[in-house]
Amino acid sequence: MAKSSKNAAAHDTNFFGDVCEFFDKAARFTKYPQGLLDQIKTCNSVYRFQFPIRKGNGEFEVIHAWRVEHSHHKLPTKGGIRYSEMVNEDEVMALAALMTYKCAIVNVGFGGAKGGVKINPKNYTVDQLENITRRYASELIKKNFIGPGIDVPAPDYGTGEREMSWIVDTYATFNPGQLDASACVTGKPISQSGINGRREATGRGVFYATRECVSVAEDMKKLGLTAGLEGKRVIVQGLGNVGFYSAKFIQEGGGVIVGLCEYEGAIYNPKGLDVQAVFDHRKKTGSILGYKGAAKEFKNSGAGLEQDCDILVPAALENQITIDNIKRIKAKIIVEGANGPTTPDAEAYFVKNGGIIVPDMYANAGGVTVSYFEWLKNLSHVAFGRMDKRYEENSNRTLVETIEKTTGVSLTPDQRKAIIKGPTELELVNSGLEDTMIRSYHEIRETKAGNKKIDSLRTAAFVSSIDKIAVSYMNLGIFP
Repeated sequence: MAKSSKNAAAHDTNFFGDVCEFFDKAARFTKYPQGLLDQIKTCNSVYRFQFPIRKGNGEFEVIHAWRVEHSHHKLPTKGGIRYSEMVNEDEVMALAALMTYKCAIVNVGFGGAKGGVKINPKNYTVDQLENITRRYASELIKKNFIGPGIDVPAPDYGTGEREMSWIVDTYATFNPGQLDASACVTGKPISQSGINGRREATGRGVFYATRECVSVAEDMKKLGLTAGLEGKRVIVQGLGNVGFYSAKFIQEGGGVIVGLCEYEGAIYNPKGLDVQAVFDHRKKTGSILGYKGAAKEFKNSGAGLEQDCDILVPAALENQITIDNIKRIKAKIIVEGANGPTTPDAEAYFVKNGGIIVPDMYANAGGVTVSYFEWLKNLSHVAFGRMDKRYEENSNRTLVETIEKTTGVSLTPDQRKAIIKGPTELELVNSGLEDTMIRSYHEIRETKAGNKKIDSLRTAAFVSSIDKIAVSYMNLGIFP
C-alpha cells in the first residue's frame, strides 16, 4: 500500500520507536528489573551490508540489505525477508522486535528476526532477482546469520515461495550433506519440503482473530454490536497475500466485505463485494477500479478506510492509520493484518473512544505459527498425517461398523465417509493454527481483564509476551 511522502518520512525514523513506546507502556504493568526489560527491548544483532550486482547494460548496482536478530532468548530466531524500496534499518529492527513478541504471544519457540533488501522487485528480471536473493543468502551464510538452529527466514512483502527455494538451494550448496538444510527457511513450495496451508496461513489467522474478537458477547455489547461474525460489515486494506486471504475467509465465515482498498484506489458497496471477483478483475486489468460490483470508487485509497463499516482490517503496510485520519474512521474494531498499521497516538484516540484494536503481533501471527509447523516437519523429515492417516481411517471404520451392527442402523455413504476419513496435512495444519489463535486471543483478553488499568489488547499482548520472555531469560540464568 503506497504511503504519502509525509508518512514515508515519518516511517524512516519512527517505526522502531513506536514499538518501543508500546513496549514501555506495557512494561509499567510488570515488576521486572529495568536491565532485564532493556535486554528484552533491544535488538541483539544488527547486520547491515551491501553487495553489487551486474545490470543488463554491463553496469553495476550496489544493493543495500539488512538482517536483524532481535532476541536470542530462544533459538533459532525467525522472521521474513522484505523486498521494498522503502526498507530501512529502523523498519527491519521494528519488524524483528514485533516477531519476538509475536512468537511469545502464540507460544512458538522462536526468537524474533527480520530481513530486508532495498529494491523494488518489479524493476528487475527474474534472473536478476535470483542473483540478488542468492547473494543475500550467501552473505547471511558467511556471517552465520542463517541456519536451522540459528536464524530461519521466511517470505514477507515482495518475496515468496520462489525466493525461499533459491535461498534453501544456496544454503544447501554451502553446507553439503547437512541433514536439516531444508529447515533453514520456511514458506517454501511443497516440492521443496514446504507445508500445505502456509501460503494462506497469515490471512487465515487474521480471520480466526477477527472471529474470536467478535465472538465475545460482553465486548460486542459495549460496541453496540451482536456477537458473531455473521453480517458484520468489513473493509480490508490490501489485496496481497494477507489481505486477499483475510477477506476471502472472513467472507466465507459470514462477514460482508463492503470495502477493498489498494494503492491505486478503493471500492465500496454497502451490500457487499465478491472478493474473488474483485481479485480476478484486478489481475486482469491491473486495478480494482472499474469493478462493476462497486457502488462507489475512490482514487484516493485512504478514503476507502473511512467508509461505514463495523470492522477495518488494514493488511498492507505500516503507518496507515494515523492521528490525521483516525477521527474519520467509522469502524468499531480494527484487526491489524499488517505489521504496525496503527500509530500510537491514533490507537490512543481510538481506544479512548471505545474502539477495539486486535494488535498485529497477535492478529497476523498465523504465518509464523504455520512456519513453525513447517520447521518441525523439516526437522522430522516426514509430512504431518503420513504415518497415522490410514490407521485412523481403519480404526474409525471398525468403530462405525461396530455401532451399525449393534444398533441395526446403517449410515449413508456420505455419513460413513465423513466419519471414517483421516486428516490430511492441510487439515492438521489448519487445526493447529485455529487452536493457537483461539487460545492466544483469550489469553490476551484475560490479561487485560485481570488488570483494569490495562486499556487495550495491544498493551495486554505486550504484557503477556514480556512475562514469557522475561521468564525465559531468568530460567537461562542470565538474570537471577
